[in-house]
Amino acid sequence: MAKYAILKSFYASDEWQAFRMVIINQRGLQCEYCTGIVARSRELTLHHKIELTPENVHDVMISLNPDNIMVVHHECHNKIHKRFGYQASNGVNIVYGPPMSGKNTFVMHHLSRGDLVVDMDRLYSAVTMLPYYDKPDGVFSNVIGIHNLLIDNIKTRLGKWNSAWVIGGYADKYKRERLANDLGADLIFCNVSQDECLRRLDADEDRRYRKDEWKKYIDKWFEQYHE
Repeated sequence: MAKYAILKSFYASDEWQAFRMVIINQRGLQCEYCTGIVARSRELTLHHKIELTPENVHDVMISLNPDNIMVVHHECHNKIHKRFGYQASNGVNIVYGPPMSGKNTFVMHHLSRGDLVVDMDRLYSAVTMLPYYDKPDGVFSNVIGIHNLLIDNIKTRLGKWNSAWVIGGYADKYKRERLANDLGADLIFCNVSQDECLRRLDADEDRRYRKDEWKKYIDKWFEQYHE
């Protein structure tokens, strides 16, 4: 396929080969994933933390950026990418907490390419082309229908996704624990105080015309929350 030819050409280039040796010489003959020591440089490869694609391979801040590189064993590289016998775990995480608590930021920092993310805000945006914080009431039935279908797909492990991230408020203890049991999911709580959520709202330029609306969302979450 054409996309693989583009990446193959990059990895065969003199520029990449020289970059590879510089990084390995600087960091030594040690895998940064498992900390194992090797005898020869050919036993190591460079892993891009932001995975290379035909769209970003020519961006040197991604493809040739030392900060985006880990030096790893070939075997560890396969583990990271869950390939050649290291299958995806199909792990599920429910990331919950009040509005403005950083749920999306947490997921963005932990997900991998090929993961499945279920988030009502982004589903609204996908079907309306509106900003993610603008959620018209009239399309709620459509959005929740898509959301529930994706939840069912996760429950039955439909598809070849790696891990799944379900993002939501889930203030009700019974409902979130029931969902976690249904999905076989881990619960991850973004534990942020009400005052901090309101402070973040006040500093958020995207929501500057919707502060009253989002303050109600925050207040309602804390009214309903049970540990």
